[in-house]
Amino acid sequence: MKIRKHLIEWLFDKSQKIYTNLFKNHKPWGIYKAELLTYPDGTIGKKLGEFLKKNNFELISKVERHDAYHTITGYGTKVEDEIALQCLCFGNGKRSLYLYGAIILGVIILPDYYKYYYKSYLIGKNANSFHHYYYKKLLKVSIEEFRQSIFSKSQLIIINKN
Repeated sequence: MKIRKHLIEWLFDKSQKIYTNLFKNHKPWGIYKAELLTYPDGTIGKKLGEFLKKNNFELISKVERHDAYHTITGYGTKVEDEIALQCLCFGNGKRSLYLYGAIILGVIILPDYYKYYYKSYLIGKNANSFHHYYYKKLLKVSIEEFRQSIFSKSQLIIINKN
């Protein structure tokens, strides 16, 4: 399984750069981890900065929203978590070529996590829509209040276990 996970990591790395250059034509946020860490405690911005710091990341230009999804949903950065997050977003109504590719390849190459993917899909399907927000404008919003507006109490329990 280790080799299969490395294959997906390599595919994600290569395809993300190509996809971003070809399909993402909007302006990047222009915000960095250090600035996010200055946001008030409990805000989406602060939690996003903490997520980036914990994983030693910076926001990826033009796809910053993806890291916001990690922050909102609590999904980690392991390969299986990345695929599960895409499944959750698909269930929530998000559609993109990249999402389709990640889900299809993830299920084919790592079918061991199918139950996790399906559970994630169902969470997204049953949650209020969140994939369409422009998260840069929500960075000062309370993350708990935002999560509660999207997910049911039972969904939050599941998400907080991730």
